[in-house]
Amino acid sequence: MSEFETILYDERDKVAIVTLNRPDVYNAFNDKMLEELSGVWRSLRTNDDVNAVVLTAAGDKAFCTGIDRAGVPEEIPGKYLTGTSNPYMMDDPGEDLGPKQCDLWKPVVAAVNGMACGGAFYMLAEADIIICSDNASFFDPHVTYGMAAVFEPVMMLQKMPFSEVMRMSLMGSHERISAKRALEIGLVTEVVAQDGSSDNLTDAAFSIAQKIASQPPLAVQATLRSIWLGQELSRLQGISVSPTLLASGNTIESLAEGQKVFADKVRIDPKYR
Repeated sequence: MSEFETILYDERDKVAIVTLNRPDVYNAFNDKMLEELSGVWRSLRTNDDVNAVVLTAAGDKAFCTGIDRAGVPEEIPGKYLTGTSNPYMMDDPGEDLGPKQCDLWKPVVAAVNGMACGGAFYMLAEADIIICSDNASFFDPHVTYGMAAVFEPVMMLQKMPFSEVMRMSLMGSHERISAKRALEIGLVTEVVAQDGSSDNLTDAAFSIAQKIASQPPLAVQATLRSIWLGQELSRLQGISVSPTLLASGNTIESLAEGQKVFADKVRIDPKYR
């Protein structure tokens, strides 16, 4: 891949590590980051060297604080608030930030260090697993600054209970969800002690992604698609499309690879949490 201005990119052991790299502005996204992120997500669809992704951010102050308002004109910016002169049609500035919007269905493990707020939820809502450092916090400041919170809370209803999304969205900047509370409500699956460095968090995310990436990719991706569909569809609708996903995920190659693990009695030492 070419060099980037706003992100860092690396590949190791079938895992891509994507790092938001604008720590001086708390990793807020601008047009360039949006362009580079969407390009990476789309390119990973056809990159057979990568089976899983870690998404993290540079620095220990923030994962992402949404759109970079310093780059928005002071006059009412139609591009960022309505998109067009017609309120029923708009180009949402964050629509290509997340992997699913870009049709990437390889597992994404998000590692949140520091603040994650506002537009950060475009990415977190489409991550498959989220872990965070013990200094992480989550909030949505839209209403505090006179903006309706719309896309972000709708998307986060896939990740958080209704009452928690409602409270976070209406409280604005007046309250933050701590790492401890995020674990309690199921927003994150693990809290990692920072101990003065974000390396622990990245290592933990990489360990998860590496284990996922070591398994037959089509079986993993079919499983991932099934779970997302199960969340979107009714139970009977989900069951009705399950045979198609089962057939696409249970390929001869995947089954042979899995059988080899079983037949060779490959020892796996599971992690308990």
